[in-house]
Amino acid sequence: MGYSAFDLTGKVVLVTGGNRGIGFGMAKAIAEAGGDVAIWGTNAEKTAAACAQLSADGGNVIGAQVDVSDAAAVDHEMDRLIAQCGRVDAVFANAGIGRPAASFLDIKDADWRRVMDVNLDGVYFTLRAAARHMKARAEAGDAGGSLVGVASLAAIEGAAANQHYAATKGAVVSMIKSVAVEFARYGIRANAVLPGWIATDMTERHQQNDRFVAKVLPRVPIRRWGEPDDFGGMAVYLASDASRYHTGTTNIIDGGYSVF
Repeated sequence: MGYSAFDLTGKVVLVTGGNRGIGFGMAKAIAEAGGDVAIWGTNAEKTAAACAQLSADGGNVIGAQVDVSDAAAVDHEMDRLIAQCGRVDAVFANAGIGRPAASFLDIKDADWRRVMDVNLDGVYFTLRAAARHMKARAEAGDAGGSLVGVASLAAIEGAAANQHYAATKGAVVSMIKSVAVEFARYGIRANAVLPGWIATDMTERHQQNDRFVAKVLPRVPIRRWGEPDDFGGMAVYLASDASRYHTGTTNIIDGGYSVF
């Protein structure tokens, strides 16, 4: 008999920013493992296309247009998701943006604020709404749940000319650790995932920069860009009962970049 803890049948999993990139890689794997998937994104067309693709592959997927920087919108959609599906078992707060500048000295105030709004406030609003539901469920006798914040290597390494992005990702790691401590009594786990150099829309300009590729890829022991599908296994693990005693950790997925 096979190991069944990775089976997500009956679990409802929300992935914000799940219509492309790392979020889509996570959503795809969760659906393939039998989970019901909810995808939130700001672009309605991309969200609909992602849902259609996963549904065509046999997944049970729903989507919604949500700006995670809007606390009221997050609370409303979380309530709607719970009403529709009955519960939420795992949440991947993955939605994020980047606004790179030429230098720390050139970061525009509006860009600083917008990156904070989405990458930090958005994670806070999303995890808060999910934790509220999971805590209430635990108090009613149904303990458990998994909260995941998708950060970045920028949280623990220097990110020149991208200090606003780095600040949000470092804050997500600290927030996750504190959430893990407070909510463990309810069986709720909280963990962070830190991607390295991944081939997504956000890194497109780096992928097209021959000088950057020549300097950075040799520092990746696996010798390639990461792909969104590389995050499927971690997503399934953290959403599943296999990770029931795993909380408060920072999980780096970077092909070995940070240790070389």
